Amino acid sequence: MNFKSSWELRAKFAQSLSTMYGKEVPAYNTLVEVSTKVNEEYLRRHGAAAERLGSINRVTAERHGAIRVGSEREMSQVARVFAAFGMYPVGFYDLRDASSSAVPVVSTAFRPIDTDELAKNPFRVFTSMLAVEDPRFFSLDLQKELTAFFDKRELFGDELLELSDRAAADGGLAGPEADRLLELATAAFELSADPVDHDWYRRLEAISAVASDIGGVTSTHINHLTPRVLDIDALYSGMESLGIKMIDEIQGPPGWDGPDVLLRQTSFKALGEERLFRHADGSIKPGELRVRFGEVEARGIALTPAGRDVYDRMVAEVDNRLNESPGQARQEIARAVWEENLPRTEAELAAKGLAFFTFAAHPEKLSGAQTGPVTLAELIATGAAVPQPIVYEDFLPRSAAGIFQSNLADEGSKNEAERAADYDIHRMTRIVGREVRDPYELYQAQQDASVAEISAALGVEIVPDAVVVSAS
Repeated sequence: MNFKSSWELRAKFAQSLSTMYGKEVPAYNTLVEVSTKVNEEYLRRHGAAAERLGSINRVTAERHGAIRVGSEREMSQVARVFAAFGMYPVGFYDLRDASSSAVPVVSTAFRPIDTDELAKNPFRVFTSMLAVEDPRFFSLDLQKELTAFFDKRELFGDELLELSDRAAADGGLAGPEADRLLELATAAFELSADPVDHDWYRRLEAISAVASDIGGVTSTHINHLTPRVLDIDALYSGMESLGIKMIDEIQGPPGWDGPDVLLRQTSFKALGEERLFRHADGSIKPGELRVRFGEVEARGIALTPAGRDVYDRMVAEVDNRLNESPGQARQEIARAVWEENLPRTEAELAAKGLAFFTFAAHPEKLSGAQTGPVTLAELIATGAAVPQPIVYEDFLPRSAAGIFQSNLADEGSKNEAERAADYDIHRMTRIVGREVRDPYELYQAQQDASVAEISAALGVEIVPDAVVVSAS
């Protein structure tokens, strides 16, 4: 009966959400059109090298969505929905202190975790949960009001949850059930036409526009649906040339003449959307909200923990230099810092253990006298192992918060005298009811499998650098 596997459901889900979101936010369609043109031009100019971080078909189809929920119950339920599409929680992101604005959420990302599944369709959804228990944002009385509000709210109906559980257990669904799952899942993330309680919304908005977007309405919705682009600087210029106002700067690493790492993001400004408000006297009047925006991303190479340490130090250095020279553009300062600290070639990144790679074996490059253990760096130096980058599939808390902040009308409020509530990856695991995977472990497993393969193909034992040094 025309069984649709998890990845096929995932591809159709991403497509269905894209169609729906394009109707709700027409500027998103413009963003997709410009992204497609930029990718086509980049492919024309760079040829096969343009697909080094993923085939053009994958990049063109790639999307990441962003949604927000209010409670642990809602987070647990949305995890069940995404599991139907072969999407599992990866990474823990705490946005509460990642920017100067009040962003009282903790997050994870639901995505495929197997390499083959990512290649088929890499749809991912960055999912944030309101940190209701954090007293820096919410008083005890408001915590109780929010909890009562979320306890009464139903984001995901029983039929959707039951179909989701069945699809997750069976690896897909057949026929009408598959169609019904897609219909219900898409509808769950549509913008509601229900009137918004004006006074309740404004109370939350005074704390954080993110809090009001989560707790001030009766449903959840897609906040942005993000295409992937191969040249984000060209995309930024292209959107501005069409008169679409972009946020002030691209978030994440700078554009430079070395390897692209991690993730670069930008967006157009949140657009005013007409909504109905219910006022205290019972009247319903039109108003405007600015909560949804158009994000776009460019993905680079996944960094190892050592590489991430270098990255974090570079970001801190950029902050220091920007404080000393506040008139300069952040991206210009960052480019100089990158050139001073980061290797300019993929081979050097791989040899220094700063980024994750798979490897192609070239036995003809191996020295005939090589009989003992050899390091990966030595094999890379001789050309016997050629690194092929592993794409960064995840997110940067500071960049995510930067996108949020750039689209907020004001900074909200946060009481620094209070102690932050405790949230971490272990608590998120308990909340979603399944293990939140550590992205480093996923990348490392992919690299380790490749190293084992080239070890067998080359007929040598590959050991860490320290082993060879100590033995010599």
